[in-house]
Amino acid sequence: MVDMRLLPSRTVVVDGTPHTRDRAVDVARIVSLLVVMFGHCALLLATITRSGVWVGNTLGADPSLQPITWILQVMPLFFLAGAASSAYGVKPDTPWGGWLLSRAQRLARPVFWYLAFWSLTLLAVRAVAGESSASRLGQESVALLWFVGVYLLVLAFVPLLMRLGRAGLAVVAVGLLVASAGFDGALLATGAIEWGFPNFLVVWLIPVVIGVAYARRMIPTRVALVVAALAFVGAVVAVVAGPYDVPLVVTGAETFSNTTPPTLLLGLHCVWVSLLFVVAAPAIGRWARRPRVWYPVAVGNGGAMTLYLWHIPAIAVAAIGLHYLGVDATDPHQSGFWGLMALRAAVFAVVMFALFVLLSPLEHRRLRWWDDRVTARGPRGAVVGALVCVAGVAVLLMAKEGIGSPAGWRAAAMFVGALAGARATATVSAVEKPRIPQETDRTDRAYRRVHG
Repeated sequence: MVDMRLLPSRTVVVDGTPHTRDRAVDVARIVSLLVVMFGHCALLLATITRSGVWVGNTLGADPSLQPITWILQVMPLFFLAGAASSAYGVKPDTPWGGWLLSRAQRLARPVFWYLAFWSLTLLAVRAVAGESSASRLGQESVALLWFVGVYLLVLAFVPLLMRLGRAGLAVVAVGLLVASAGFDGALLATGAIEWGFPNFLVVWLIPVVIGVAYARRMIPTRVALVVAALAFVGAVVAVVAGPYDVPLVVTGAETFSNTTPPTLLLGLHCVWVSLLFVVAAPAIGRWARRPRVWYPVAVGNGGAMTLYLWHIPAIAVAAIGLHYLGVDATDPHQSGFWGLMALRAAVFAVVMFALFVLLSPLEHRRLRWWDDRVTARGPRGAVVGALVCVAGVAVLLMAKEGIGSPAGWRAAAMFVGALAGARATATVSAVEKPRIPQETDRTDRAYRRVHG
């Protein structure tokens, strides 16, 4: 039985959740996160040889499995959930720069801890195993931070999207699809991958637009079903008649990757996946009102960034530990492969739960100065918002280069420096939080661990 001193109590979570909370969004976020985590666990082929660590990819080794990525690619739901949650908090008089910085404060806090850990670890690895090993580890350790960079950039558009009507949002979504096709064409024509880089913003803005429209209840069910069907058919045609590969995740064997950078095919995928969620959201929301469902959903969301940031290290611990027990999964065609993967998934779940209990409180531990309540309006707000966007670009560069290289370290410094500059430019808000009676302080702290 779980020691409830390690996690918020069920009473605090269930009774403390506002009746108006959109629980479907929380379900979408945590279920998508679990799919990503266990999907990565299943995709990793790894062992240790005399020459070092060998890493492969299940989808690259067995291409017949690649169509399943059309179900397992759930990142659109992350962006939709983030956009919808953000849209609920945007008011007509919300200052853009101050609002964006407040979102960055919550998002970046666990990233600061993560980067601090890996910076110290890489210094130790460099001293013990040499610069080459540190460089390889530095590349892998921050690869998933691309999501943080893109998320900061797309959030910047939410207040603007909130000003558009239904027709305006539809035009923006179609325009983004057209733009993604244009960048794909330029990349294919020139062979210069730089032409695809704008699609990191263009494609991932598509579920953000749908998330804003969903939060404002602008998408009728019938329209959602029709457009989702058209987008799915369009995606199939793009694969059959176009230049696109089938897999929607990295396999290591792509001829034209759909994710690095994103493509029109991934954009169409964003449309139909997001709209199917819109259709299912009312039923999901009702299901999530059951206490047995809502408690793990809420607790998981309370440490979502911990799960995202640390699940790759947890998979590595599980895989390496099993290797030294004589259990390796290196080939989808080997005898008992999926049984070995199930065993690794079980070990990974235990390791990840331990890390979650240990590290998720850091997501809610306020950092002095950084977490002061701030505001920024007018020209000052524009500077603050621009610096947050610079931080987003810096994270993308860091994820690409890794923090084992000089370019990666410079990008990491730019990320921290831009956010520090944004915080220093903003002004401390005069609004104070109401004082909490001493007898309810413990309950409130537990509630904030879940809801932030």
